[in-house]
Amino acid sequence: MRTNIIRHETMMVSYDVVNGWTVAEVDGDVDAHTAPMIREAVIRLVDEGHRHFVLDLGFVTFMDSMGLGVIVAITKRIREHEGSLRIASVSGRILKIFDLSGMRESYEIYPSTQEATQSVPAPGSLAHWPHRSSH
Repeated sequence: MRTNIIRHETMMVSYDVVNGWTVAEVDGDVDAHTAPMIREAVIRLVDEGHRHFVLDLGFVTFMDSMGLGVIVAITKRIREHEGSLRIASVSGRILKIFDLSGMRESYEIYPSTQEATQSVPAPGSLAHWPHRSSH
């Protein structure tokens, strides 16, 4: 069952649990105004015991450097709890931001959430982050 955790005029975040993964779907703009809300929402989920995340960016219409910064902050928090993070459904435009920043090599990026959640999470998969393990 999908649960909304943020409703804002330019962005919404909801999550669902699939095959051991907490799939957080971001819908809208990820910028200086909304990035802190996303960070707080994911931290709240981590504090509630969620450890393995798929960040679904399929409905992200805009992302700036603050958006990338929030992904790094989220990754660090998840890693502290021996969790894992995969990114899914990234549009070509958003993928280009990952490429330009050099962050693409640091993350497991999947074409869809279905593919990202196919295998059960492996605890501690972020142990070597920002250097990605092969998948």
